[in-house]
Amino acid sequence: MKRVLIVDDSRVARRMLKNMLETSGYEVVAEAINGKEGFELYKKLSPDVVTMDITMPELNGLEALAQIREFDPDAKVIVISAAGQDEKQKEALGLGAFKFITKPYENEDILNAIKEC
Repeated sequence: MKRVLIVDDSRVARRMLKNMLETSGYEVVAEAINGKEGFELYKKLSPDVVTMDITMPELNGLEALAQIREFDPDAKVIVISAAGQDEKQKEALGLGAFKFITKPYENEDILNAIKEC
């Protein structure tokens, strides 16, 4: 069973992701409300997959992605962010994101990306 860390500053977004992942048989090991907390939890818990929002306080998703990948070059991070961010998408993939999924997303897009990790 894959262990997932959810990083998103929106409580609603985290809850929706968590419900969908747990219903699909994944273990959500933790939830972080910003990139700084996400990076700390990644170091502590070593999840199999991270879902990462981009726009967050304290440390945004791209900065957190860069720190996670520097700490663990094999980290699997799926960036989930609002549509219309082509530059951010290029940057995220350039920093080593496994996938970039735009909100609003289809549950299947997330589940397929996690399966591919």
